[in-house]
Parts: sequence; C-alpha cells; structure tokens
Amino acid sequence: MRLAPTYPIETERLLLRPLSPDDVDAVHAYQSLDEVCAYLPYEPRSRDEVEKRLHDPDFTRRELDAEKQVLLLGIELKETGQVIGDVLLMWHSELHRAGELGYELHPDHWGRGYAPEACREVLRLAFDELGLHRMTGRIDALNTASASVLRKLGMRQEAVLVENEWFRGRWSDEVDFAILDREWQAYRSGANTSR
Repeated sequence: MRLAPTYPIETERLLLRPLSPDDVDAVHAYQSLDEVCAYLPYEPRSRDEVEKRLHDPDFTRRELDAEKQVLLLGIELKETGQVIGDVLLMWHSELHRAGELGYELHPDHWGRGYAPEACREVLRLAFDELGLHRMTGRIDALNTASASVLRKLGMRQEAVLVENEWFRGRWSDEVDFAILDREWQAYRSGANTSR
C-alpha cells in the first residue's frame, strides 16, 4: 500500500498541498490562536515552534509508504493563494487498513464549508487511492462544530469515552466518529446525485 498524490490537489475552492518552510507565517497565524488550539493536543505555538515543525520531514512529507506515517496538507484558497489551515491523514495500520482524519482552520474562515471540502478530499485519498477500509475522527465532546463537520462527511458517531483524558485542567469526554469504505462509496454516490 502506498499513497503518492499529484499536487496540488484541487477541489472547488481549495488547493491541498504539503506544507513547507515557506508557510511558517501562514501556519503560525492560526496555530498561535487559543480558539484554534482549544480542542487540539497542543498549546498555541510560537513562530519558532512552527518553523521547527515545517523543517521536519515528518511534517512535510509528500507521500505515505508505511503505516504510522502522517500526511499533512496545507489548505490554500484558490482565489488568493492564502494558506488558511491544514488537514491530515494518519495511516494507523496496514493490516487493518485503518486511518484517521484531522484538521484545523483559521477562525476567519470558519463556517464557510472549507473544512468539509478539504476533508472530503482526504477521505477520497484514504479510501480510493490508499485503499483503507476504515477512517476515524476523534474530537472533544465540547467541540460541536467539529461534530457537525464529521457528520457532513457521512461519518457516524460510534462512541463516547467519558472522562477519557485529563485535558487543560478538566476531564475531557472523547467522541469517536467513523466511516467505512463501503459507507464512503454510498455517501459519495448520494452526494453526486443530490447536486
């Protein structure tokens, strides 16, 4: 199994591509914000921290050729060329053909449908090109906006892990969503016929 996309990956309004050291300022603009990091496993990052990550080949890889790898793609607006967030595909297991979806977006661009648009493309890569069987999305129960995004992608809620983690001074409940390859095909067929 291997995933080697041709970049940029184009959607209706977006271009998805590997992040690079040239994107430090754009990425820092959202990764430094409390509201972006509120439900993520890291505190707001300094510019130096972002720069270090974008010089790390593990965060700027262009393909997946082994389980446990992560493909992190910048979300760029076609119209302006501005990087407004990122979306990722974590390949958990080759045997189980399992992966996970994640994303983050600058708050100036929340509520415009960019997150589901980018995530749909990552699900397409995961199922249609990498050949995964199952994709998950894990969120904090308080993150209702992300729950809405995952439902828009055809993902179903599978579990609530009550007080699963000590997170930012409180016990956090984790909500797990998932979609199988056959569910993705049905979702995509339905999405194509409803246009």
